[in-house]
Amino acid sequence: MTTSRATSPHPNRRQVLALATAATGITAMPGAWGQTGPVWAATLAKARGQRVFMNAWGGSERTNAYLQWAGAEVEKRFGVAVEHVKLTDTAEAVKRVRGEKAAGKLADGTVDVIWINGENFLTMKREALLFGPFAESLPAFQYVDVAGKPTTRMDFSEPVDGMEAPWGMAQFNFYADRKRVSNPPRSMAALADFARANPGRVTYPRPPAFIGTTFLKQALVELNADRTALYKPVTPEALARAAAPLWSYLDALHPALWRAGKQFPQSPAAIRQMMADGELMIAMSFNPNEAANEIVAKRLPDSVYSFQPEAGAIGNTHFLAIPFNARAKEGAQVLIDFLLSPEAQARKADIAVWGDPTVLALGKLPAAERARFNARPAAGQLEVPAPVILEPHGSWVDPLEREWLRRYGQG
Repeated sequence: MTTSRATSPHPNRRQVLALATAATGITAMPGAWGQTGPVWAATLAKARGQRVFMNAWGGSERTNAYLQWAGAEVEKRFGVAVEHVKLTDTAEAVKRVRGEKAAGKLADGTVDVIWINGENFLTMKREALLFGPFAESLPAFQYVDVAGKPTTRMDFSEPVDGMEAPWGMAQFNFYADRKRVSNPPRSMAALADFARANPGRVTYPRPPAFIGTTFLKQALVELNADRTALYKPVTPEALARAAAPLWSYLDALHPALWRAGKQFPQSPAAIRQMMADGELMIAMSFNPNEAANEIVAKRLPDSVYSFQPEAGAIGNTHFLAIPFNARAKEGAQVLIDFLLSPEAQARKADIAVWGDPTVLALGKLPAAERARFNARPAAGQLEVPAPVILEPHGSWVDPLEREWLRRYGQG
C-alpha cells in the first residue's frame, strides 16, 4: 500500500500550524497530552494520510481488540490509518527489517512500528535497525514515570537512548486459589519446598517460552548474591559461574515437578488451564493483572489471588520502536504518542479491557486525566507489588536457553 505525504514539502511555520489544526482538530500549542510547537505540528501534518503497519504479537484477543480501538481513534483524530500486522514472534519482524537492510531497501520498509523489548531490541539497536532517538521528544513522554520506573529507560540492562518508547509495565508473578494454597511460597527456595511437599502439582513453561525463561532468570537472580556480572554482556566464564547454582537448584527441583520434570507445558496458558482444572496448584505470568483478567473472563474463580517473591521480582517495560527504514515515520510517532496518552494508557490498564499496567506517573497528570485511573482494585490483582529486580543483560537469554535445552530439553 502507498502512503500519502503533505502536498507541500517545505511548509512554513504558519502553514504547518494551520495544517495541523485543520487536520486534527487539536492545536499545536500546549494542550491535549502537551502537544507543543511547530516541530510536533509538522509531524502531525506530515502524518495525515499515512498508513502505519504496526507489527505486534497477535496472540491475545484483548490486545488485538485494544489495538483495533486505538487504530480507529488515531485514524479519526489524526487521519493516520493503522494496520495491525499480527506476529507470533517479534523476531519475525526483526528478521524482516534486517533482510530489508541487507537488500538495500533503506527508505521503503514494510514495518512502521514494532512492539519490542529485550534481546530483540538489543539486536536492532546494535545492528542500527532503528529510527531515532525519538521517544523523549514525543509530547506525551512528559508523563512517563522515569524516576519510579527506571526500566522505562533501561531495557534488559541496555540503555534505551530514546530509540524506543515505553508502552507498558510487566513483572513476574505467581497466582493460586486461596482455597487450595493459603500460605504461598514467596521465594524460589520456598517454591522448591512447596513442590516437594506437593509432588507433581507445580511446573513452569518449557524454555524458550518467555515465561519459562523468566522463571530461570528469577531463580538466577535470587541464587546470586552478587549480581554484578548479570548486568553486563555475558561471557562463557560469567555464565558458568553465575548459572552453576541455577542448574543445582533445577536438578533438585525437577523430580518434584509435574511429570517429574521430564516434560514441561509449552505455554503459561496451558499451566493456567491446568491450575483451573485442579491438576496444578500454582500458575505464573509476567502480567501482574493476569489473574484478575482471567477472573473477569470467568476462566478462574474469584478466590484466585496473585503473589510474588517478597524480596523482589524481575520486571521490565515493553516498548514501541520505529525501524530505520519505516515508510510512515511521522504516522508512527503520532500513533505511539497517542498510545502513551493518559486516555489510551488508562484504557489499557483497565482490567475489563486489557489490564496492562501503565508507564505513566499518575502524580504528574492533571486531575482530570488522573481520574481515569481511579478504578477500584479488582479481585485477583496484586495488593502490593514486590520491588522490581532488573532483567539481566539481554545477551544472557540465548545461552541460558541453550544450556537449559541441553540439560533438560530431551524429554
